[in-house]
Amino acid sequence: MPILLDPANAPALDALLAAADTRGLDWRIEAAPAAGLPRIRGIGSLTAAGSEEISFLANPRYQNQLLATRAGAVIVTAEAASALAANPDAPACPRVVCAHPYLLYARLAQWFDAARRPRLPASVHPLAVVADDAVIEDDVRIGPHCVVESGARIGKGATLGPGCVIGAGSSIGPDSLLHARVTLYANVRVGARAILHSGVVLGADGFGFAPDPTLGQGAWGKIAQLGGVRIGDDVEIGANTTIDRGALEDTEIGDGVKLDNQIMLGHNVRVGEHTAMAACVGVAGSTVIGSRCTIGGAAMLSGHLTLADDVHISGGTAVTSNILQPGRYTGVYPYAEHGEWQRNAAVLQQLSQLRRRLRALEKA
Repeated sequence: MPILLDPANAPALDALLAAADTRGLDWRIEAAPAAGLPRIRGIGSLTAAGSEEISFLANPRYQNQLLATRAGAVIVTAEAASALAANPDAPACPRVVCAHPYLLYARLAQWFDAARRPRLPASVHPLAVVADDAVIEDDVRIGPHCVVESGARIGKGATLGPGCVIGAGSSIGPDSLLHARVTLYANVRVGARAILHSGVVLGADGFGFAPDPTLGQGAWGKIAQLGGVRIGDDVEIGANTTIDRGALEDTEIGDGVKLDNQIMLGHNVRVGEHTAMAACVGVAGSTVIGSRCTIGGAAMLSGHLTLADDVHISGGTAVTSNILQPGRYTGVYPYAEHGEWQRNAAVLQQLSQLRRRLRALEKA
């Protein structure tokens, strides 16, 4: 499982591969049965797929599952295909040979997702509220209870799910999809082909306050947040993730960035292209994250930091200083009084050096 299409709409294996987006991928079908290629109704795991589903082997550790699969077809590397051909106990299903099985699986999953949810015709639901001067381009779908404020622009082919709010002067790029209850404050730009999941909020005020003794001891005065948010092309943002607007300049998210659920990005954060963050990451204001970085779940980044390109942060890591060299970084440290924590952290940074010195003394 899952079976995604009814039998009448299920394509033969070769037709499926021809219809899907396989640009940049070389593939071929091997060991086609005499009875012809199966019709494929869905995608399944090696252990659960049935005769009307296609599966894939991306990790050699699951080779044994491949030998026992009941899938109608499997996607494998050339090496795995050779091993199957030499094994008399291998399943007789056709093999789609590709150097990148996981990526081909992803492309097929995109095709099935589009096939099971046909694109609706362009429309503006009668319960939506659209300002007279908003620009709605061709082939746009606006669901019930949406609000599109003055000066907003919805690009060609975009879809707004129920209850979305597009603030004054904000824009949605072509072919973008906003699921239910996405909120864009004023002056937010979303690029082309974005996917924003339910509960995303873009452009709320950044956490900016100045000490104001005129209001009382320890009181704070609000700093108006005058910037906006700029989201690049091909960005996906998970459910209930929030990105604050800048104080003066814009908060910027580069092309191809992928953000999981429940992430918080503070004001004036900048994220380079194709960086990915897992759930519950928190990034404080004015931190600059390079391109092609990965940040594991629940990692925390302090404010006003710089991370170079190709930096990879393990889950749960607290980053409190600049990282200027590519690589993987990991660190968890116990809670303590701040001064004591600083002293202990300084010692920990020297542990490997102290160990070498101690070994040298022991040998002397």
